[in-house]
Amino acid sequence: MSDSVIVNEIYASLQGEGGRAGRACVIVRLTGCNLRCDWCDSTYAREEGTEMPISEVLEAVKEFGPNMVLVTGGEPLCQSSAPALLRRLCEAGHEVLLETNGSMDITMVDERVARCVDVKCPGSGQAGSFLESNFAALAAGDEVKFVLADRADYEYAREVIAARGLTERCEVILSPVTAQLAPAALAEWILADGLDVRLGLQLHKIIWPGRDRGV
Repeated sequence: MSDSVIVNEIYASLQGEGGRAGRACVIVRLTGCNLRCDWCDSTYAREEGTEMPISEVLEAVKEFGPNMVLVTGGEPLCQSSAPALLRRLCEAGHEVLLETNGSMDITMVDERVARCVDVKCPGSGQAGSFLESNFAALAAGDEVKFVLADRADYEYAREVIAARGLTERCEVILSPVTAQLAPAALAEWILADGLDVRLGLQLHKIIWPGRDRGV
């Protein structure tokens, strides 16, 4: 196994989504993705990147200061060395988060890592990409996220949540696609159905509107 990863960018920010939103965090964005979601907001991470030894990534993370580290992409698990990076970040004493698109096996990830796993809805153009065995691998510390473009996506998410008993397994987040689904509309649907989920907004886009990198 290689001791290096291809890195798109590393920077300090606030965690923008999920149960830890608003906390200071170091973002490690890896290069490459196996999916092509219609609403993707990090298309630049599909190809752009520089190979870095994992030891150098750890040093860069340490210099930024915050203890919490989010490894994202692209799709981090497309890189065979990503699990080693996650493990070494944990060994260095960091609180480690992983954002993954759900199509890759999450059991390869160190159990100390909090995994935020996407289930792709029809509006993404990638519905059906979720790896079935990942449902069984979800644990209490994980999060499952559905990004919704419209009412059809909401209905899809609601059916999957019920069929898989997801709210009994881990935290579930419903997040609207920016400029496609109004947060207020999604809030009304959640309230009307009494869903035990979190409405997720992209905090970094609210704080730094118009910036598409380094946030």
